[in-house]
Amino acid sequence: MLFPFKILEIMMIKRGTKNNNQKKDPARLPLTQWKIIENHDADKSIFAKELGIHPLLAKILVNRNFSTVEAARKFLNPSLQDLHNPFLMKDMQKGVDHLIKAVYQNQKIMVYGDYDADGVTSLVLLVKFLRDIHQKVDFYIPSRMDEGYGLNKTVIDQMKQDHVNLIVTVDCGVSESDHIAYARNLGIDTIVLDHHEIPDAMPAAVAVINPKQADCTFPFKHLSAVGIVFNFLIALRSQLRKDGFWSNRPYPNLKQYLDIVALGTIGDIAPLVDENRIFAKFGLDLMTESPRIGIRALKEVSGIESQIIDSTRASFCLIPRINAAGRIASANDAVNLLLSEDIDEARMIAQRLDALNNKRRTMEKEILHEIIEMMNQDKSDQQHSIVFASDKWHPGVIGIVASRLVDRFCRPAVIISMKDGIGKGSGRSIRGFNIYQGLKECESLLLSYGGHRFAAGISIHENNIDEFTLLFGETARNEISEDSLVAETLIDTQCDLNDLSYNFLNEMNSMAPYGSKNPEPVLCIKSASIAAPSVVGNNHLRMRIHKNGTSRNSIWFSKGQLIETLTDQIIDIAFTPQLNYWNGTADVQLKLIDAALPNVSGVPYNSQTIL
Repeated sequence: MLFPFKILEIMMIKRGTKNNNQKKDPARLPLTQWKIIENHDADKSIFAKELGIHPLLAKILVNRNFSTVEAARKFLNPSLQDLHNPFLMKDMQKGVDHLIKAVYQNQKIMVYGDYDADGVTSLVLLVKFLRDIHQKVDFYIPSRMDEGYGLNKTVIDQMKQDHVNLIVTVDCGVSESDHIAYARNLGIDTIVLDHHEIPDAMPAAVAVINPKQADCTFPFKHLSAVGIVFNFLIALRSQLRKDGFWSNRPYPNLKQYLDIVALGTIGDIAPLVDENRIFAKFGLDLMTESPRIGIRALKEVSGIESQIIDSTRASFCLIPRINAAGRIASANDAVNLLLSEDIDEARMIAQRLDALNNKRRTMEKEILHEIIEMMNQDKSDQQHSIVFASDKWHPGVIGIVASRLVDRFCRPAVIISMKDGIGKGSGRSIRGFNIYQGLKECESLLLSYGGHRFAAGISIHENNIDEFTLLFGETARNEISEDSLVAETLIDTQCDLNDLSYNFLNEMNSMAPYGSKNPEPVLCIKSASIAAPSVVGNNHLRMRIHKNGTSRNSIWFSKGQLIETLTDQIIDIAFTPQLNYWNGTADVQLKLIDAALPNVSGVPYNSQTIL
């Protein structure tokens, strides 16, 4: 279930300072749009009673548009029994039957993937399973620098020489009509397992398995590629069982692969609802247990080997190191790490990935600084979009830079790396603008493009970049509302400080794992007072929050510069409550997301109700 939030109140918060007569104003809070959710269509008390949960948790679930107790119960208690029937996917039976035929006929199978975390994990998952049932299985991931995304004729020609009979593409292929037709003419069949947007012309593959196809009856349309591969393996195992394949060999437990599935799903920023939530929940538990040697080595080099692996640690510690291989070196390192059965080998590869990740971070910071400098000098029309190109930028990190720019400026961004007159670009977008459709408006200027609503890639000739910048900017201007250009803080509900008990926080943890479409709950309290503000650690702001006789500690990361602005103020705060463990004791702490001065220089909230 995707959460179509009902918005009760929108607050355009104008930020200011307490004293405008000072020679040097304190740091100002940014302009932010707060959206407070309030759904009255369901009875919160019924949810609390039937589910046996805290009233505040029931309120959050209702506000996230859970209309029935049963839907909320399934969400709070993910189960593998709730996975959908994989044969509901269009072409699933065709794909499974053809692969089984390839196994029985002893054909050579090539798994062809992509170089990001979703592509790597998709490939590893399929290769590990297939190698347990078939001897002739190989894999290939193209070089981001030399070959780019997707199939290419040179590799297909080499496959022909190597007597490959079947290509299975993972996390690519749906937009590869020409290359799949070329392989077919050479006598090589293709099965496509992909989750990208459906193009106008579908490839002539044996099977195209992608739930986004209009006539696909699979109920959940937002799987990552690795989620589609996992469904393919469920179907493949089931069909082989019907055929009696497992009568003389161990029947595989697919649950053992869910750590890989979770890495790819979270790494692709897939919405953590429905099947993705189930994959992430069980996969993260498996990562914490560390049965897989490659993940154990990756946890060691990340310094989290003794910690519980949640979606945050997976996103910021494990996945960047997997991605680093394909970004600036060879994705084969990441593949070999996850395939490894030797701890010494795995540790050596993990250390190499850690070094690559450090190098990636340095490159990313340098490019981001350069672009911001150019933006400060550029006073042109780039008001609704950001487009920059250079032959100095590594194509493996421009996607991350685009994401940083979107986060900072709340504008869709396309960053292009040039080489020999051809640019490879990565785009990221904001709410309210489908970047894939935006690029479609510019397709006459592009050599190729692909992706989905929030992320996409392009190839473009250098001579077309200026015209593309103008047309993309015009498209963004026409499609993006002014509200979408203001940073948004989405708030689940208002509460009181005394609501934030240990019992509530323990129950709130059942909403994890958090991620896209299932963010950490954000609550707000209005007109609270501040005491004992101080800057701690690496510029973090610590404060004591008081209201109605109750007080709680708070922390606002990287906001120490706001101490003077907020001292002695009555403020509204948006935060996520958490338990902070220190010296063996636990304390309720508010992790601040945003803060507002309710009435600065006579400027009140601009509030309205959305019906």
